[in-house]
Amino acid sequence: MKQKGIRPLLSLTLAGLLTLTGCTLAGRDPAVSLYAPSEAQRLVVYTSHKEEVYQPIIEEFEARTGIWVELVPGGTNELLERLTEESDKPRADVMFGGGVDSLQAYQDCFTPYFCKDWDLLEPSMRSSDGLWTPFSALPVVLIYNTKLVSPGHLTAWHDLFSPAWQGRIAFCDPSISGSSFTGLVTMLRAMKGDQDQLLMDFAVSLDGRQLDSSGQVLTSVASGTDLVGITLEETALKRVAAGDDIALVYPSDGTSCVPDGCALIQGAPHPENAQLFLDYISGEDVQRRMESEFSRRPIRTVQDTEEHLPSLSDLSLVDYDITWASEHHSALLMSWAFYFGGGDET
Repeated sequence: MKQKGIRPLLSLTLAGLLTLTGCTLAGRDPAVSLYAPSEAQRLVVYTSHKEEVYQPIIEEFEARTGIWVELVPGGTNELLERLTEESDKPRADVMFGGGVDSLQAYQDCFTPYFCKDWDLLEPSMRSSDGLWTPFSALPVVLIYNTKLVSPGHLTAWHDLFSPAWQGRIAFCDPSISGSSFTGLVTMLRAMKGDQDQLLMDFAVSLDGRQLDSSGQVLTSVASGTDLVGITLEETALKRVAAGDDIALVYPSDGTSCVPDGCALIQGAPHPENAQLFLDYISGEDVQRRMESEFSRRPIRTVQDTEEHLPSLSDLSLVDYDITWASEHHSALLMSWAFYFGGGDET
């Protein structure tokens, strides 16, 4: 008799072993062999989402389908680079997470797939060729420490270039974090100046400091190590709700609302199961939970849900060109590394 809740939790826990060993779960532990299904009932997911996002979604997916999910977490760009390295013999089926501009930049790793109810998804959030399936819509926001910064002192991107914030800005390395890359492009779009000059000036504002994970941005600002930071609306709202000493600002000079996505990996070992997962994360049941459970914006219209977030029509939005961002992904990261490193090409 199957015990409800046991297998999904077990598979997620054992997936941590998979990350460390690179071996199949069934080959590592006799207890896994007892539960592990056949290849036809498996799915390998690479995800850059935090545990509070991926765990309830994957557990529900497993319970509904009986598919055993093996999970490999990591940073967006770290996982995308791993997909490139594994392209001759893909190990994963799905990339779950990451701004779609980052996914688009690695398009050779993915196979187009138009999920179930594709026509019901918000047109502005869909891939024109089905290369990725949107999961949620994520505005970029600025945050500040409410004990150390007075309201009104941080209102726009141009404020970050003030000497008052130099060396006290929390920003994650965009070569690691997809959301940080989106934030950097958003800033460039909002400021509308010379790109190289903006990158140089922003590097000066950071004073040689950038963080190793997007989650550290919230922690650094909440603790007062940094005064202000750049992050996503979703993570900021969660930390505010948790009682952290931060507040968020939608930049008056413009922000973006780029979806994060999920994509079917080229040559996936379990493509049919991957397609079921894409159908599931974009389906009404998951999308209905976006605002209330995940502090995220749905990418399809769902009925009988309470809206808690400001309407996008009330925000100043930049013209964020996903195609441009993906095509210039590598070049922009190289420029940023150059300017942030003070012009040292090594």
